[in-house]
Amino acid sequence: MELLVRYGTEEQKARWLTPLLEGKARSCFAMTEPQVASSDATNIESSIREEDEFYVINGHKWWISGILDPRCQLCVFMGKTDPHAPRHQQQSVLLVPMDTPGIKIIRPLTVYGLEDAPGGHGEVLFEQVRVPKQNMVLGPGRGFEIAQGRLAPGRIHHCMRLIGYSERALATTHLFSYQNIAQSRVEIEQARLLVLKAAHVMDVAGNKAAALDIAMIKMVAPSMASRVIDRAIQVSAFGAAGLSNDFPLAQFFAGARALRFADGPDEVHRAAVAKMELKRGL
Repeated sequence: MELLVRYGTEEQKARWLTPLLEGKARSCFAMTEPQVASSDATNIESSIREEDEFYVINGHKWWISGILDPRCQLCVFMGKTDPHAPRHQQQSVLLVPMDTPGIKIIRPLTVYGLEDAPGGHGEVLFEQVRVPKQNMVLGPGRGFEIAQGRLAPGRIHHCMRLIGYSERALATTHLFSYQNIAQSRVEIEQARLLVLKAAHVMDVAGNKAAALDIAMIKMVAPSMASRVIDRAIQVSAFGAAGLSNDFPLAQFFAGARALRFADGPDEVHRAAVAKMELKRGL
């Protein structure tokens, strides 16, 4: 939704943003590809070529969150319109209705053997998918810019959810270890304050000014949640049941671990923080 708010035309907002805001539709973002290191969006290989009044899409995508949800009506697709342009101007973003012919879901993907229903993550083929030219967002060559603008709020949403996971996990940790309870509470509050600071900078100065803060919370929150949830599984009232799908801890743990990859792996954010810190110190 942030993508449409920031970059969509009035026609695109009327067509898609209103039903999304009302909860009548869902969307997904198709960037990651199995054949390239998609943590760098400039590596994507899916093609977008012009043909009369249409763009024609061909590509292989996976880890497309939410595409399996029956309510998903819109796929935001990122591909290359000009592989010969400067590196960060080769990519473009198209709004693709999910009922467009040529979209083929290959399979659902699991996270550590767990299914993320009902939305799920899908592996998808786009074969000769024809989309009207007015479905282009901003214009050809603006895809990398759009992706960066979309990922910043996405990352802070992840971190807020991880704090919620951690709170729920801590609520189960009440049998044995005062030390574990204390350590988890401290780590949750440290992450919460960092997330609140990032949100404040985004509100008052914008996403670009908050780049350092966003990178830091994306480094901190998934690892914090993994530790808190792991302690909860170890000492909760559930015993071995905490490893099962009978309770939410296993799903929380898998989700927190997966988010060390999603929207940029830890290593990318560490490198970004280090570069910004060194640049600031010069």
